[in-house]
Amino acid sequence: MATSERSGKIQTVVGLIEPEALGITLTHEHMLIDLSYFNHIPDEASERAWLDAPVTMENRNGIIKRTHFNKPDYQMVDEREAFKEVAAFRNAGGTSMVDATSNGIGRDPLALARISRASGLNIVMGSSFYVPASWPTDMATRAEDSITKEIVRDITVGVGDTGVRSGLIGEIGNYWPMTDTQQKVLRASARAQVETGAAILIHPGMVPQSPMEILDVLTRAGAKHDRIIMGHMDLLGDGEMFRDVLKTGSYFEMDIFGYEDSSWLGPGKQKSSTRWMTDAERMDWLEMLVGEGFGKQIVIAHDECLKIHRTQYGGKGYGHILESIVPRMRKRGFTEEHINDILVENPKRILTFE
Repeated sequence: MATSERSGKIQTVVGLIEPEALGITLTHEHMLIDLSYFNHIPDEASERAWLDAPVTMENRNGIIKRTHFNKPDYQMVDEREAFKEVAAFRNAGGTSMVDATSNGIGRDPLALARISRASGLNIVMGSSFYVPASWPTDMATRAEDSITKEIVRDITVGVGDTGVRSGLIGEIGNYWPMTDTQQKVLRASARAQVETGAAILIHPGMVPQSPMEILDVLTRAGAKHDRIIMGHMDLLGDGEMFRDVLKTGSYFEMDIFGYEDSSWLGPGKQKSSTRWMTDAERMDWLEMLVGEGFGKQIVIAHDECLKIHRTQYGGKGYGHILESIVPRMRKRGFTEEHINDILVENPKRILTFE
């Protein structure tokens, strides 16, 4: 990898910053995103009434139970609403966020730059591609080299003609078992990491076998373990796999803080092998893993990606970790050094370009 102007710095949507300027950081959020490709049409006529029902406090519980049947919940597309929500994190003492919205799910570089300037937050924008359902229709026939070049251009020139540059490769979405095309996207992303020095953020398939398989594909293509964040670990809850990932030197992300209602898994047709943790269980795992010496590899976030996650609609919002989780961590015996590693030092290290 050639030395570039980015080496030793962090790239935000409004330009390069020194690592010391990053501060308290959430490493996996979404400010603006459109996941409506996930929507299903229910068989029952009465359930179809929920397809376009607006998200309100009055119908929040009904939408949670039918989230795959409700399009508005999947569309966080109001820039003013996003600014209002991120302000809660800023007011709680936060200074930086990773917006992990990758190609195909409504990534909005210019809007993120406007939100950054208006809020004073450092925002690091993602690149590469999300899960296969959101891919361009020609992904299976695209050359691996062309995918790499697109990611590299996002980082070195900017997304499209916006001039706004990505500072991270991800979140790269995966299903399990992996297809040949998924492996191609991973390899292309790894090659882009080698060329640019950016970190990689992974959305794994929702089974415990997936993370280590993904790491194998990435590293065989040249990616470095200590430049990879394995996301959504709290959706998998497998201690043996947790330790396997951490022992490679990869970063370990618990990024679903605030999700404690699993009723959205029904009555739709989607099946999941995951058992959703509570925040208390997330902290149990963090306490255990920090105690085992892995505290320098852990990062955390909320992965706010649905309207029901926002405070306006009864969710816990971007401020939840700072307002609720950190005080509880202190009561549990986490030291200030532990907390500073997770929220400041570890994000700073992984987001700094080689």
